[in-house]
Amino acid sequence: MESVLQYDDNYFMRKALEEAEYAMEMGEVPVGAIIVANNQIIARAHNLTETLNDVTAHAEMQAITAAADAIGGKYLKDCTMYVTMEPCQMCAGALYWTQIKRVVFGASDEKRGYRNMGTQIHPKTEVTQGIMVEECSSIVTDFFKKKR
Repeated sequence: MESVLQYDDNYFMRKALEEAEYAMEMGEVPVGAIIVANNQIIARAHNLTETLNDVTAHAEMQAITAAADAIGGKYLKDCTMYVTMEPCQMCAGALYWTQIKRVVFGASDEKRGYRNMGTQIHPKTEVTQGIMVEECSSIVTDFFKKKR
């Protein structure tokens, strides 16, 4: 019998970090997100708020749209999102409505993260935090140091 290669959270977070690097190259706040279903990446995205002149063009929002298109439905019940930074309350609200199975994030956002803002993710959604936290934190910190 053929074995199916299983990837871990670090593998997929590295893919989200690649998206964050693309955002940084474009002058966007370096946040990247991917969505995985059945151990395969079905959506890749990064922040596009500056490029699109749209405050809602966060990596998570872009990934949700791409994943819904990929699966042909609005609910992401069997999917996992990997995102380099804790979602904001807008993105957490969108994730709530998708009923996504799992959200994995790297760096916490003490100022604008959904937890500090008191926003809820769907009660059935499992949240894992702190995956590759150093790498996810440093890309944002370095970006803002260069901006100043």
